Amino acid sequence: MLYVHRSERADRLVEILGDVLADPLEDPMAAEVVAVPTRGVERWLAQRLSHRLGTATGRSDGVCANFAFPFPGTLVSGATARASGLDPAADPWPPERSVWPLLELVDAHLDESFLGALAAHLRTASPPGPAAPVRRFATVRHLADLYDHYGVHRPELIRAWASADPGAESWQAELWRRLRQRIGVPSPAERLQAASDRLVAEPQLLDLPVRLSLFGLTRLPASQLTVLHAVAQARDVHLFLLHPSGALWDEVAARQPHPAAGLRRRADPTAALPANPLLRSWGRDAREMQLVLAARGASPGQHRPVGEQGASLLARIQADIRADRPPSPRLSLDAADASLRIHSCHGRSRQVEVMRDAILHLLAGDPTLEPRHIIVMCPDIEHFAPLLHAAFDAEDGPDPELPALRVR
Repeated sequence: MLYVHRSERADRLVEILGDVLADPLEDPMAAEVVAVPTRGVERWLAQRLSHRLGTATGRSDGVCANFAFPFPGTLVSGATARASGLDPAADPWPPERSVWPLLELVDAHLDESFLGALAAHLRTASPPGPAAPVRRFATVRHLADLYDHYGVHRPELIRAWASADPGAESWQAELWRRLRQRIGVPSPAERLQAASDRLVAEPQLLDLPVRLSLFGLTRLPASQLTVLHAVAQARDVHLFLLHPSGALWDEVAARQPHPAAGLRRRADPTAALPANPLLRSWGRDAREMQLVLAARGASPGQHRPVGEQGASLLARIQADIRADRPPSPRLSLDAADASLRIHSCHGRSRQVEVMRDAILHLLAGDPTLEPRHIIVMCPDIEHFAPLLHAAFDAEDGPDPELPALRVR
């Protein structure tokens, strides 16, 4: 069975997870499987669960042991590989492997008309001069990543490309068909349905316990949901969703109780449903995930709502989002209200430096605040990670009166 649990806050979501895990598995040696989006969430989740599982009465002295924390993609791809009989280590379709035959194809057919748009782009992106080399690897790797993303999020598109006549669609489709012919192995999207059918018919293929959990989901690709739905025919699969508004969930459920599978975004009747502008834009993934789950017949689980959190500016914005109502009219705020601060900085490096100073001042001003209470979020971790290490790994802070804070 596929169960859906949701809340507006991760700490409330952990409470629901603790309720589910409080009922131990029949096999005491079987590991609990809880898929997490990042290793940071794994560490935080293990800490929170240790305050709930195995505790003495009235105490928080428990332990979080015998848990497996895979990534959702790793969990799903492992199940698909087992059902399709293909070793993941030998799969030629991951982008870091498929880029090489794709690069050979581009080199061999770049002068052909169907790759005219790609050739023009490569000439524009390359250094000037007739003898200058065409810089193509980064572009071809981007294409390999796109094909991989299509297979994960839109497997029906890849299957349509595989069955269509050559030359009937875009150059991306024609290039993918030639890549498929060169590799000679069905792509993950082509293997998806057969693998799912086999998981339903032979659930013993998977070395997994009778209960699986996926925590902190904000989106769920179509291919992963297909596999999880197949796994859920013989196991309990619990999805723990971070959904920003319980009110919007109820509105979407009332407007579209039985959405069709594969609903197009332009045909979505709930797109204009949110009344709060932030919820309408930032909450699109959560709203669309609700429609996808409803189309799969997921069973509604617990909803752990968040109560009133105070009268600060941040609390008011959050309350408006949870209730799905237009922003509250401008009201007088306490001059000491620092719940929401905006730092205008020039460049990424300066952003990190200012953030470091802000965190150090918060730690110095509140003795009860600890580094484990702080979460730093950024849109592009690959670009920010070296800057974070450079700024936070210094022996001394920029202000001699503040303690050093080092990244571990």
